[in-house]
Amino acid sequence: MSPVPKLLILSFSPIAGDARVLKQVRHFVERYEVTTCGYGEAPDGVARHIRIPDDKPQNDFFPPTLALRVFASTYWRTSAVAWCRDNLGPGEWDVILANDVETVPLALTLSAPHGVHADLHEYSPKLRTENPKWMRWLSPYYRWLCRRHVSRASSWTTVGQGLATQYQQDFGFLPGVVTNAAPYWELPAAEVATPLRLVHSGAGLRNRKLDIMLEALALTRNEFTLDLYLTANDPPYIEELRSRAAELGGITVHDAVPYDELIQTLNRFDVGVFVLPPVNFSYRWALPNKIFDFIQARLAIVVGPSPEMASIVSKHALGLVADDFTAASLADALDALTVESVAMFKAASAVTAGDLNADSQVAIWDRAIADLLGSPPVD
Repeated sequence: MSPVPKLLILSFSPIAGDARVLKQVRHFVERYEVTTCGYGEAPDGVARHIRIPDDKPQNDFFPPTLALRVFASTYWRTSAVAWCRDNLGPGEWDVILANDVETVPLALTLSAPHGVHADLHEYSPKLRTENPKWMRWLSPYYRWLCRRHVSRASSWTTVGQGLATQYQQDFGFLPGVVTNAAPYWELPAAEVATPLRLVHSGAGLRNRKLDIMLEALALTRNEFTLDLYLTANDPPYIEELRSRAAELGGITVHDAVPYDELIQTLNRFDVGVFVLPPVNFSYRWALPNKIFDFIQARLAIVVGPSPEMASIVSKHALGLVADDFTAASLADALDALTVESVAMFKAASAVTAGDLNADSQVAIWDRAIADLLGSPPVD
């Protein structure tokens, strides 16, 4: 092993805009010689960036091999995998951090003497359980990836305990948990306003049923304002939300703000809101960035009864959990808020921000990589 260990961070994503992978990069460039491989521009601080061409997607599956379940051929002929196989040199890195299941088979071929750590951002075999066609054609492929390749990694992490438990039940390995906690921000909790200022930020996706929040405000007895900062994933849906917001009044749908500005933007509000009906397995076990963004912004939090989100909110006394995922239940939870209770919840967020932040979480990756580098070289 070289005096400064060489680490490859591999991700089939635009790394400079991928919040989770950027946490890895920013942490490890302080102690290792880091090479990144992914789409887009190089993230700051890396020794080298291997840019996958934009015209080499990682999901252009060849239908005949997928239909015949010749999964090895399906995997190795996808454009991103084939390009990386031609452009990444085996033996160049001491250890590899492979993001998501799609990168792991490739990483295992690169002969890193101290092994591969797999960071699994989703439970991939059940990513689209609400879509029968996806489950018929792609779930078996992802199960094969996990069974045949991901299980052979040297260590693993994932984003929540529910997903970790499912990986253990289905494939026999138990990942550690690294949540999507936001970096620590030194911010005061803003004084609680009247009416209470509600806020939501995230993806503008129809299957997240964001209209539940709008309909809840139409049912509340008390007065609130609601601001939504949404990425343009589904522009027609966002326009529908804007039209409904205009009908109801007191609701504003904004474009998303850059992540570096998000926490300070959220800090102007009182209550972060997110109700996510469990339309698929991933949504049932979701523990998204926004919960930790709300904490760093020193907000009270109201969520639906999603197990991972509800656990965080209840354990740290950060806010309220609605009884179910309907607009009526959300309206009841919102009406239960008072200026005094929101002030207490915001104070609890300020305390929790010191514990539930990115520093405490990236330390888990740090130990995993250090353990691999301290282990004998793999055969």
